[in-house]
Amino acid sequence: MDYGQEFDFQRSFFDQWHELTNKVPRLGIDIVNCQNSYYCNYCGDDKNCYLDIAGEANEDSYFNLFTKYSKNCADCTFAYHSELCYECISCYKCYHCCYSRYLENCSDCNFCFDLKGCKNCLFSTNLKNKEYYILNQPYSKEEYQKKIAQMNFGSYAALDKYKKLLHDQEQKAIHRDMYISNSENCTGDNIQNSKNCLFSFNITNCEDGKYLYDVLDAKDCYDLNYSLYKPELAYELMSTLSMKFSAFNMASHYCHDVFYSDQCNNSGNLFGCIALNQKQYCILNKQYSKEEYEKLVPKIIEHMIQTGEWGEFFPTAIAPFAYNETVAQEYFPLTKVETERRGWKWKAEEAPDFSGVTKKIPAAKLPATIAEIPDDILNWAIECAASKKPFRIQKAELEFYRKMNLPIPHFHPDIRHQKRMALRNPRKLWQRNCANCHKFIPTTYAPERPETVYCEECYLKSVY
Repeated sequence: MDYGQEFDFQRSFFDQWHELTNKVPRLGIDIVNCQNSYYCNYCGDDKNCYLDIAGEANEDSYFNLFTKYSKNCADCTFAYHSELCYECISCYKCYHCCYSRYLENCSDCNFCFDLKGCKNCLFSTNLKNKEYYILNQPYSKEEYQKKIAQMNFGSYAALDKYKKLLHDQEQKAIHRDMYISNSENCTGDNIQNSKNCLFSFNITNCEDGKYLYDVLDAKDCYDLNYSLYKPELAYELMSTLSMKFSAFNMASHYCHDVFYSDQCNNSGNLFGCIALNQKQYCILNKQYSKEEYEKLVPKIIEHMIQTGEWGEFFPTAIAPFAYNETVAQEYFPLTKVETERRGWKWKAEEAPDFSGVTKKIPAAKLPATIAEIPDDILNWAIECAASKKPFRIQKAELEFYRKMNLPIPHFHPDIRHQKRMALRNPRKLWQRNCANCHKFIPTTYAPERPETVYCEECYLKSVY
């Protein structure tokens, strides 16, 4: 509140807000009730996690994105209520699964795509309630276990071969037009238990919304990103929790009737505020009475309408981060030249820190199997096979690989994340024909892509 300033009707709102944001101290990371969890951000109730982003109630988990209520999971994206999973994307209630996508209620399924209610499956696709399958063919329990015993999942060279086999299987599989489960009147992808949500992606338990991205439990909301804990009647929010009757906010939690604010918590009736907690009736961090607030806010809105600012999110030009530091670069990649041409910031790569390193080694020269990896690898700098950027292995991470019989990764965590991003469909809908009944369908698969894509009706008839 010491940084509060009066609103100046001779200046634009965003200029004044930018001036305030450069003065007010802010949290370095946004975490709530996390224990022993380093390099995590936008996380709540995490325990013993490392580089977990947008996580919730995870334990002993590492390098995950938007993973919730999971334990002993690493390098996963959109994994929910899962345990002992590695390199999984869009998996729900899964146990001991690796290198798989679109799994639900599955256990011990590896290198699989689009399974539901399955156990002990390998290199398989489009199976429902099956057990002991390899390449979509049934085996007896004894035959399956014998085949598994002959495979060396701890070898990086073997792993490369297995990934290619999975890719071939995915190309032969039937792909759903949109991966939507237990939902009504929804369009988009990765939608669960939702109703009347259009053009939405990776949402669960949402109702009556549009343009929702990575959102849980929202009702009557529009244009939300990374917003959880029952947002309601909210618009243009980013990285928020439990926001109600609010719009144009970032990283704010448990608030109501808050507009154009950042990192405000447990508050109501704020306008253009930054980093306030348990406050009411404030504008640009300055305290007003209820009557003064309700009289001044409509005047500010009218001023913003005249300047063309009202109804618009914060301009990219005043973003606190460089473009290539943000999620925008993942979905809408730009070069340094393209970014700076738009007047936006670009951040140069920082030099790596080699303190504590006893050995530098190219990833290709790592020991061949996890069994051959020494404890001293914790002191090595491994050169990424793609970016040449060095990375370190953490102690808990090494224990996870040994427990799961997985090889040490050859790529920097950033590159591993980028590779998972590349496996996901774009957050965009095209019109193409169902490969079976030929009717027009909206889908996240572009018409020129080679996959066999079915409408929901044909898909369900085919796989059940």
